[in-house]
Amino acid sequence: MDLAKQAFGPISGNRWIQLIAGVIAMIVISNYQYAFTLFAPGIQKTLALTPPQYPLVAAIFTIFVLFETWPVPVAGFLVDKLGIRKLMILGSLGVLVGWLLGGTIAHSVTDLYIYYGAIAGTGCGIIYISCVGNAVKWFPDRRGLAAGLTAAGFGGGAALTIIPISDTILGLGWGNAMAVWGVAQGVIALVTALILRHPPAQWKPVGWKEKEKKVTSVVEQTKLEYPWYKTIRAPEFWLLYVMFTLVATGGLMTTGNLSQIATSLGVGQTVFFGIGIVALTATLAGVTNGLARILWGAVSDKIGREITMFIAFAIQAVLMVLVLTIEKNPIAFVLLLPLIFLSWGEIYGLFSAITGDIFGSKNATANYGMLYTAKGLASILAGYGAAALAVYFAGSFSVPFLISAIFIAIAAVAAIMVLRPIVRARISKEDKKS
Repeated sequence: MDLAKQAFGPISGNRWIQLIAGVIAMIVISNYQYAFTLFAPGIQKTLALTPPQYPLVAAIFTIFVLFETWPVPVAGFLVDKLGIRKLMILGSLGVLVGWLLGGTIAHSVTDLYIYYGAIAGTGCGIIYISCVGNAVKWFPDRRGLAAGLTAAGFGGGAALTIIPISDTILGLGWGNAMAVWGVAQGVIALVTALILRHPPAQWKPVGWKEKEKKVTSVVEQTKLEYPWYKTIRAPEFWLLYVMFTLVATGGLMTTGNLSQIATSLGVGQTVFFGIGIVALTATLAGVTNGLARILWGAVSDKIGREITMFIAFAIQAVLMVLVLTIEKNPIAFVLLLPLIFLSWGEIYGLFSAITGDIFGSKNATANYGMLYTAKGLASILAGYGAAALAVYFAGSFSVPFLISAIFIAIAAVAAIMVLRPIVRARISKEDKKS
């Protein structure tokens, strides 16, 4: 009998149920990042902010991402040591309380920095790293696909709720909408926390011995288990960190400033079929963002992580430049922006998968937690930084998009020309020693 099912029973011991529970948890926290742009106009109006002060609202998004990412190494370490359930419960309470307080008693930008940014952000980060690490541990044979599906819950889950949240804001106001959705999403996350478990020590999926050679012939996988203090000393970790930062910047900039980007391109007031262009684009982007993580994750299992990174990043760099050509073209806006996310969302599947490949699965939660802090660094550039730069250039996001395209192109070249040789050389050296 399967060792996991013996230990946890037929539900928590089933790795596919583990994967589904993780995806559901990721879906309910996705709005904290991807629906922020819907709340921004209401916050600006309620607080009577003028356009030069709009970066203060963008900073809520930046602070959220910082708290979603920078405490994650500690959370990942605790998840690996204490188990996933305790941390998941803590994270669920964070996302519930953060939006509940943000929507009911916040009366200033500073209040929202605390409730939306710090409390909800930390809760989301704990849930995110817990679920991604769990997928990496349960699926050594399909790591790209499993990590991609889990990350897709976060990237694509918002597609299910962006329009309902937009409607709730119209009906109840941004504050009440935030409180209602915060409670609902927090409760669902708590339910998933009761299901999630890490696989038992020494557990491997059925048929792993037969699959192992086939998997490692395409995707380089170490046979060692790197603790965080060895991982952080490896040059490939820091190369991944820089690449993650470069690529994450463009997508986060687009996510956090979508309303302002639409306005800067002269399409912000456009309505399609009774739906505002920002809500419609955000919904479509949620779909493509989720698909990207599944699609490119599965592709990477077939052709390797670094080659997949090169292809996806190169496509995204071109699309970011094309944004400069679509001023006052709402149809192009609705079509092009979601395509950007189809070539951006994969970073959250690919980087988590490759972390497990080259540093081992035992400490995958802590190791990827350290790498995931790169998203926080990117958020400084993408949130407040991009908004401030746009204000400097009279509201235009052309320069931020151009800079982002250059960042992504550099990461694409680094994936194939630098990362791939380093990883293969190191793992080949380990194999010779063993």
